[in-house]
Amino acid sequence: MTDAPDSAAPAPVPAPTPPGGRAGAGDGLRFAFGTLTVLPVRVRRWDRVAARGGMLCAPLAGLVVGGFAAAVGAVLLALGGSPLLAATGSAVVPAALTRGLHLDGLADTADGLGSGKPPEDALRIMKQSDIGPFGVITLLFALVAQVAALAGLYADGWARGAVAAAVSATAARTALTWACRRGVPAARPEGLGAAVAGVVPRGTAAGCAALVCAAAAAAGATGGVFGAVHTALAVVVALAVAEGVLRHCRRRLGGVTGDVFGALAETAALTALVVLALG
Repeated sequence: MTDAPDSAAPAPVPAPTPPGGRAGAGDGLRFAFGTLTVLPVRVRRWDRVAARGGMLCAPLAGLVVGGFAAAVGAVLLALGGSPLLAATGSAVVPAALTRGLHLDGLADTADGLGSGKPPEDALRIMKQSDIGPFGVITLLFALVAQVAALAGLYADGWARGAVAAAVSATAARTALTWACRRGVPAARPEGLGAAVAGVVPRGTAAGCAALVCAAAAAAGATGGVFGAVHTALAVVVALAVAEGVLRHCRRRLGGVTGDVFGALAETAALTALVVLALG
């Protein structure tokens, strides 16, 4: 998720819906998939009510993205590919299904924070279309670490790698749900970040995170009790690390932007993979 219109984000189509109108489950799903993926889903409502439902559905969008990533990795491994090739395939899929938006947000956020400039200047740097040295270095190490972690997991078997790919993508979008909780301000008055900042009640966001942790535990239960606990722990640690990044961005930038959300997603995904790989 990055700020529109400066990024290549999928362009939701605003609809003349009253801001206070009720949004159905379908509106939330369309908002989630239309803004967090490049899947051909049209956003029919573009207001904070729909945004609330959309950000609550964000983990579902992550599950779909992670499912595709897991399938590609498993197929490559089944066709005789190496664990490294399977890992590369799994890492490519989330980037492709988001048109690299979260990676772009990670790079832009690294450039803004790394500049050491005041908030206004840092936000201006983040809106620029080019990528600076901090962004390049951050992207390089993030992608290498993702592939390395997945390669080790696929080396232990296709199931472990596939579960890790799905869990990491879901944890990434759950971090977005948690970051959209009430009390977290937007750093700018415009953009996609401002549209979703603070739309989710804190209790609801916490409940969503708890459900994802429970689902992760169920996915990891094929490895026994340790596998269930380890997989759930990966999500908890991923959300905790993303929260640390979020707090730093709030201190440095005054709030969140679409780029910050992208950085949070990539941070959570990588953290989950690292925790799972260390098992």
